[in-house]
Amino acid sequence: MPITLPATLPAFDILSQEGVMVMTPERAARQEIRPLRIGLLNLMPKKIQTENQFARLIGATPIQIDFQLIRMTAHQTKNTAAEHMAEFYRPFAEIEASGEKFDGLIVTGAPIEHLAFEDVTYWDELQRVFDWTQSHVFSTFGVCWGGMAMAYHFHGVAKHLLDAKAFGCFRHRNLAPTSPYLRGFSDDVLVPVSRWTEMKQDELDRAGLRTLIAGDDTGPCLVEDPCHRALYVFNHFEYDSTTLKDEYDRDVAAGKPINVPANYYPDDDPSQPPMNRWRSHAHLLYGNWVNAIYQDTPYDLAKIGS
Repeated sequence: MPITLPATLPAFDILSQEGVMVMTPERAARQEIRPLRIGLLNLMPKKIQTENQFARLIGATPIQIDFQLIRMTAHQTKNTAAEHMAEFYRPFAEIEASGEKFDGLIVTGAPIEHLAFEDVTYWDELQRVFDWTQSHVFSTFGVCWGGMAMAYHFHGVAKHLLDAKAFGCFRHRNLAPTSPYLRGFSDDVLVPVSRWTEMKQDELDRAGLRTLIAGDDTGPCLVEDPCHRALYVFNHFEYDSTTLKDEYDRDVAAGKPINVPANYYPDDDPSQPPMNRWRSHAHLLYGNWVNAIYQDTPYDLAKIGS
């Protein structure tokens, strides 16, 4: 089944060319089926790239998805055209006031790891988003900084600054092979990592959270928070093949100190094209999340949170 996107959204043509099933809202309205309503609260500066990454993954499932793009109300992005934001994004305040509900919500990361959560300009509104999910969203997926922010908001688990950036593709262990979110996963998983902060395993344990995937080098990766119907992933299954390369090239061009991303280029040689060795697990993870929502979410959206 396809993902529903506006025909004018850049992701529509990109995903169509990749073989992902997409359809317009007009065509979806003619089908006698309720699609899953999944929102993307996009906190990343490169909005279009992030839209494509997540739409590609949730659009590959056999379930029709009504994909909604959401932004923070007052925060103005400097890296995406205002016309794109005005046409495709809705401010959270509008959605909150409308009372509408969602089967799923993805909260992306944001390149503001050096800031304390309380120093982020939109922190107060983001806390409202997190509280709103408990009555208006069936399942929430926090990604990287977004996942850390949720763990901090709901459980007081702090993020800790690393001595050096965790940057590259790192091996992780599947700690919960019977979890419905890890159905089909290998025992050993390669995951892209790009962050300056981490969350400590013992602090997550004390908060009653369940770690599903972890790495010896980079710590907890995927964490389940059943009390808040949420998953937190601190790494980047959604990354494109060249995302780490783009980050590396950007920092090299700016003269910033940066290590070659580990285990990413063949023979760790940046002159070689990188190889994507995480794509299958990315599709499994987000496909399993969408399927878990589909199995348990109320058919009547109005009953979510009741």
